[in-house]
Formats: sequence, C-alpha cells, structure tokens
Amino acid sequence: MSEFTTRTVGAPNTLEHRVFIEKNGAPVSAFHDVPLFANAAKNVFNMIVEVPRWTNAKLEISKDETFNPIKQDIKKGKLRFVRNCFPHKGYIWNYGALPQTWEDPTHDHPDTGARGDNDPLDVCEIGEAVAHVGEIKQVKVLGVMALIDEGETDWKVIVIDVKDPLADKLHDIEDVERHLPGLLKATHDWFRIYKIPDGKPENNFAFNGEAKNKAYATEIVHETHEAWKRLISGAIPPKAELYDIKVANAHVDNSPYKVGDDVIKSLPQAHALPAAPIDKEVGKWFYIVGDKLA
Repeated sequence: MSEFTTRTVGAPNTLEHRVFIEKNGAPVSAFHDVPLFANAAKNVFNMIVEVPRWTNAKLEISKDETFNPIKQDIKKGKLRFVRNCFPHKGYIWNYGALPQTWEDPTHDHPDTGARGDNDPLDVCEIGEAVAHVGEIKQVKVLGVMALIDEGETDWKVIVIDVKDPLADKLHDIEDVERHLPGLLKATHDWFRIYKIPDGKPENNFAFNGEAKNKAYATEIVHETHEAWKRLISGAIPPKAELYDIKVANAHVDNSPYKVGDDVIKSLPQAHALPAAPIDKEVGKWFYIVGDKLA
C-alpha cells in the first residue's frame, strides 16, 4: 500500500533494531492501525512481512512496545535465529502476520481443543518474489494449517501476493499442490522439525497436519479479527493473566487507546545502520531423522 512505508531504527541483527510502519510519514501501529482488509468484497487482505524468505532472523511484530514495531525475538537475552534443517535454508516463504487479528489466549478453539497463542495470525506468502521487512503485501488466502505449539493453537495461513504471476491460477488449497508440488509437505515438515535443533520436541498439528481449505481459512481470519476488535475496543482488557498487549494506536475508530501527537513524536526517529555480523553458527545445517537430530 503506497501510503505505508517503513521507519528503520538501528542495525539489523542487534537488540536495538526496530522497524516501524509509517502512514503518510508518521508512525502507526503495525498490529492495530494497518487495516486487515485491502478489498473486503474480494477477500483481499493486507499482510505485513516480518521475515523475508531464505533468512533466519526470527522477527515479529512486538506486543510489548508502543506502536508494535517489528523486532527480533529474544530468548535468554540472545537474539533468536531459526536453524537450517536440511534441505531448508531459513524460512521457506515470506513469513509475516495479518494486522488487526488476534489469537485469543483465553479461548479454546473447538476444532483444535487448544487456546490461541496471543499473536496476530501468522501467514506464509508463497509467491516468487522475496519481500523485505515491513513490506505490506495484498494477499489472497488459500488455506491454513493448525500448528499446536506448546499446547497453543498457532494457525499458519497460506497466502499468495495478488500480483504474483501464479495468483490467477491459485484459488484454493488444492491448487497449491497442483502448481507448486511439494510445497505443502515442505511447509508441514518445516514447522514440525524447526525447533528440534534447539533441543525441543517436534511440533504437532491439528487435523493430522492436513491443510484446510480457503473457506475454512477465511473463517479463521474473520474469527481472529473479531477477537482483535474486542481487544482494541476495550470490550476485554489489554492486560490479563494470560496476556499483556500494547494497544496504543493512531487511527482505530472508537478505540479508547487512540493516542495523540505527543506519543507519536516520542517514538524514535529513523536511524538505519548497516546490519551487524551474524554468528557463523546460524549458517549451519542440521539433519533430522524422524524427530531427532542425526
């Protein structure tokens, strides 16, 4: 969307690095201000790219900072990078989130039996172009997988950029296998094994790992959008036992959390720096046999 740009602060691969979304030159909330719908009548959605394909840094929209900039995830004080599980290199799609959606951690989904993971909906964009961090793509939904991650429902929506050369041929999940054979299996395997090199067990899935179709996936998008509306409107609190989300926003109508220019001007100014070097260990390949390292 031409009205949205990015504001980069600090050097990639550092604790200080942030990517803010701007609208007409002013920061907005990536989580709350970027509209979910690019064209509601045609079921075209906005996707915010967090991780470009083939890269390893685990970047995500923050829930704990004002205006929810994209930042690298941290564990035990260290930046997180996903491992390369043979034959994959980093993320195998452009990975990101649908704004104005929320997987409610107080709600057990009836089809998975597990509560939401407290994040915006994750999306895997399978088009041919490698995106950049903070890019907003207009996408159409093709299907969804239900990862069960440490007891929580973590939906993975399969989408494609509407401008991609294949977009006119991909209308539902079965078209993905027809035109991109092996991609759905690779996607399932990637999510199943990606934590094994870090000493964790393989991930499980609802529906025996089957990718559900477009109609089901679209229903999930709408369900999580309704959950977000309850959050941003104040119908439920932004902080509770199971979650704590920064809900400050610039443009959400009727939200009690809309803020003024004083907050917007207090956010860091653009100050992009060259990427910091990455430890060579990040480039290592790991071989998985079944559910264990070879």
